[in-house]
Amino acid sequence: MKKSNKSIAGYHLLMILSAVDGEFAPEEGMHIQKYLTDEFPFKMNLDDELDTIATLHMDEWENHFNFHAECFLEDSEEKERKSFIKFAKSLIKADNRVDDMEHKYYKKLKSIWGMD
Repeated sequence: MKKSNKSIAGYHLLMILSAVDGEFAPEEGMHIQKYLTDEFPFKMNLDDELDTIATLHMDEWENHFNFHAECFLEDSEEKERKSFIKFAKSLIKADNRVDDMEHKYYKKLKSIWGMD
């Protein structure tokens, strides 16, 4: 896999976090839209990124998630990671319930970033 920059890696992380519970809630979509607006203030075509995520099999999600967590870690400062973790937590709570898989991936992200 080709290394991603922080913003692209964050997009992959959020998309997987929003999908691991088996459904993509509209509230989660609104959170991701906010992330995109904040991270990409200019027009950005993310079709290739979405295609990559959409073609992953569920058994590939964890490795893909770990890879992008490492990419984000390499390109970010601690303050940015803390902010992203807070945002990720609000994403998984957006539909007013946190599934076990969402919690697992959230904790995995914190662990990879040494925030557990």
